Amino acid sequence: MTDWIRSYKSTISPDGLGPLQLAWLGDAVWEMHQRLRYCNSPMRSKDLHKAVVNEVNAFSQAKAISKIEAFLTDTEKDFLRKGRNKAGRGPKNVDAATYAIATGFETIVGWLFLKNPNRLADLFDLLDRPIN
Repeated sequence: MTDWIRSYKSTISPDGLGPLQLAWLGDAVWEMHQRLRYCNSPMRSKDLHKAVVNEVNAFSQAKAISKIEAFLTDTEKDFLRKGRNKAGRGPKNVDAATYAIATGFETIVGWLFLKNPNRLADLFDLLDRPIN
């Protein structure tokens, strides 16, 4: 399921981007990954949308980082910290700590997508689980 990430060849360097720009990109990459996971599921459009939203919300992203944090390199942990520290208050339905962790997750995803897509795909593979 991560072949699309592994085959990506970036022409953009993440070095000049800030944590929030990387998080913005990472959010889109994570959502695309989740949408592709659900493509072959025999569900109505409305149900597909709900399923993907459940995977890309701040709570799910914070849960994802807890599953892979032990596997992160020091550099990746640094980007997690940078993203967490730049996160704002976030939406009313999410506590600030959860939102900050989710922003850190998105920052790592955005940075790795541009810097090392193979590493990102490996981390996504750790997170993927079968869809019922």
